[in-house]
Amino acid sequence: MRVDLHTHSRVSDGTDSPAELVRAAKATGLDVVALTDHDTADGWDEAEAAAREVGITLVRGMEISTRFSGGGVHLLAYLPDATYEPLQDELARILGGRDNRLPLMVDKLRSLGIDLTEADVHAESGDATASGRPHVADALVRKGVVRDRKEAFDRYLASGAPGYVGRYAADLHDTIRLIDAAGGATVIAHPWGRSETARITESDLPALIEAGLSGIEVDHQDHDGPTRALLRAMAEAHGLIVTGSSDYHGTGKVDHDLGVNTTAPEAFEALLERAAAAAARSGRVVPEVVRP
Repeated sequence: MRVDLHTHSRVSDGTDSPAELVRAAKATGLDVVALTDHDTADGWDEAEAAAREVGITLVRGMEISTRFSGGGVHLLAYLPDATYEPLQDELARILGGRDNRLPLMVDKLRSLGIDLTEADVHAESGDATASGRPHVADALVRKGVVRDRKEAFDRYLASGAPGYVGRYAADLHDTIRLIDAAGGATVIAHPWGRSETARITESDLPALIEAGLSGIEVDHQDHDGPTRALLRAMAEAHGLIVTGSSDYHGTGKVDHDLGVNTTAPEAFEALLERAAAAAARSGRVVPEVVRP
């Protein structure tokens, strides 16, 4: 069984529609795919319809922007009740932070002599729930300012770069507790990856586990072999589930093809057990795993 637990559609910053992503996962030979768009469940219904059509197991999730020790950490949340009002309120604050910083980023880039407008960015984000830095990067690519998203982030949009503007993100511990209360399970995404500005250490894990953390995404393209070995040892020492995934964004990220990293079947089942236990504790009506 081939399981990929971290993908993005154009509802956030991917380039495939949710249905296209699910069909591509099936064509690639995956047995299980999770849709984890940034800070939103808006793609779930379309993905579910496509999963039932093509016959693939779908796990509904999201990747939530959080803050930890003054930096950013991404948190994967699987099978939470997206109608839970405290979760909806928090996601609205996070998405509002994305939209509110767009004019500030555009102003900064224009001050550098780059001919860019908010309309240029909205043309790239299309029907995405919010316009974020990847869409600004795509606009810069279209205008010929940079070659690809990576160059856009390296030169202009990464933390500390001349076009960067900070935004609201939720506290990591509080968000883990929030997802547990919503009946879902949580996994820290690419904890030592390029996009994380806060480095989680082994000494941080007990408090995160106490908050309800279920696992760590170890096998990710941002992690080299020694990094994966260290993270796997940390996870196993603390009873955390080890996951692996592509972090697929369609053409928005190179070298992140569907299934490039996968989660072991037994780890996937353990994650579903953690989600089921959270659902039982919370009493929430959570989304089912869509199975063929």
